[in-house]
Amino acid sequence: MSRDLNKFMAIGRIGQDIELRYLPNGNACANFSIAVGDDYKDKAGNKVEQTEWVRISAFGKQAENLSKYCGKGSKLYIEGKLKTRSFEKDGAKQYITEISLSDFQMLDSKTQGATAAQPAQAPAPPVNNSFDEDIPFN
Repeated sequence: MSRDLNKFMAIGRIGQDIELRYLPNGNACANFSIAVGDDYKDKAGNKVEQTEWVRISAFGKQAENLSKYCGKGSKLYIEGKLKTRSFEKDGAKQYITEISLSDFQMLDSKTQGATAAQPAQAPAPPVNNSFDEDIPFN
């Protein structure tokens, strides 16, 4: 039994709108990239900001939900497995390494693209700013 672990976890922001398409078998497929930052201080003590772009692929209901509720700039927590696949382009074999999404969580306080109705809120009570009362101290 193998003791290897293939698990990727990250928090990042979506770099561009999610590309949703449907495979010949009817399953939804979404492809997008997230930016994950790594800040550190160099030898001189200066802050260095580094960004890595991670390609993500999602399938089925997850792909549809991501496309519907998330967009460029949305902050996500993602989990998945690292996978490499190959394809043929212009007669040459190409390889792409990406994260096959298994779970995600939206981290934005306001979901971009959401169409769910918000419950009506009661108006705030009026604020009493009158200072007609005698102040017991001077």
